[in-house]
This record gives sequence, structure tokens and C-alpha cells, in this order.
Amino acid sequence: QCYEGLDEAKALYEWNYRKQLLRIQTESEDASWRDVQDDIFGEDFLLPRPLMVAIASSEPVVLLIDEIDKTDQEFEAMLLELLSDFQISIPELGRIEARTQPVVLLTSNNTRELTEALKRRCLYLWLDYPDLEHELNIVRLHSPELDAQVARKLVEIVHQIRELDLKKPPSIAESIDWARALLLLGADEIDRATFTETMSVIVKHRTDLDTVAARVGVKLDSAADAAA
Repeated sequence: QCYEGLDEAKALYEWNYRKQLLRIQTESEDASWRDVQDDIFGEDFLLPRPLMVAIASSEPVVLLIDEIDKTDQEFEAMLLELLSDFQISIPELGRIEARTQPVVLLTSNNTRELTEALKRRCLYLWLDYPDLEHELNIVRLHSPELDAQVARKLVEIVHQIRELDLKKPPSIAESIDWARALLLLGADEIDRATFTETMSVIVKHRTDLDTVAARVGVKLDSAADAAA
């Protein structure tokens, strides 16, 4: 799982400085600095992080680098050797090659443009929102107690909202959250009042709230008038 500030020490490897210091203190009187230096920069003093663990694994692994767009370009540059040659270079130890070639998956929410160098090493796959029936099944799976008609109307409304020009269209996770909110409220239908009360679960920007209230809310009023 990537996050802002993720660096080599947290993702790839770092040295066990406490252990190195103890070894230096223990051997400082009986050995030369060169001997101590060669000793403390060995594999026994290395703390492997997730990327290195995947490379060093003797069993085939799937390496998921989730939300790569949350990191910076420096972190992307660190990944280039791993993705192109399935190896990492440690100045004090040399090159460590993968024992088995991992399957590497990188995900991005497209919050920033990834570097061309990184994209050249990847196959690109765009995952769009699921169709209505698929998303309905997902919502029903997470909220089976929700009335079937309410669940269908919920998904239909979410799909209508995604067609609008919004800063942030609602995600599948927010569809699920909305279903849970309707359950907590004991809603047996989604009318204008219910929608207005709960739409902040799926709409997260001020201007989007105005747009959705005006466009989707009016449709709900029209549908209610037609039903009456």
C-alpha cells in the first residue's frame, strides 16, 4: 500500500543500525575498521522490506504495489530496475536478482500522471465502473438486507450521477456505503427527501452537491409526480 512519503527504507530495504552499532562496539578493539565494515554490511544486518521480500522469495509471488500515484517520482525511479530486470542493487552488497520472477501489479487512481519511464515497463489496463447489474450484485452482496427495489434504484441513481460532469464521481465503495446508510435509516424507498438527506455519502464536493441536487433531485421529483 503506497502513501505519501514512502521511500526506499520503508519499501525496499534498510540496514539494522542498532545491530551494526553493537557489532562495532563489540569488535572495535580486536579488529580493524576494514574488517568490521565488511562484516556489518552483510545480509545478517539487512532488514528486507516488501519489495525485497518479493524479489528474494524462493516461491513464485504476486507483488501488488497499490496506489502508486500516491508516491513521488523518486519512488517511481527506484522501481525501474526492479520492473525491468527483476533485480535490486545494494551498493554495499551488489546486485540481488529475483529467485523467481514475481507477477507485479501496480494500481493507480489517476490522481497524477505517472512517469513515461514507469509506464514503458508496464502493460496498461483500464478498469471502468461495472455495469448496472454487476454493481447491483456487489451492493446486494454487502447489504443483503436492503430491499431489492431500493438497491436497484440506488445503483440506477449512482449511474446517473456518474454521467454528470463532477469533480469526483461516486465509487463502488461509496455505493456500498450508501446502501448501508439507507439500511440504518430504515429507508424503504429513495425519494427526494431521502436522497437529499443521504447524498453526502456519495457526493464529496460542494459544487458536486449542487449539481447532483439540481439534476438528480429533479428527476426524483418528476418520478414521484408521475407515480402519484
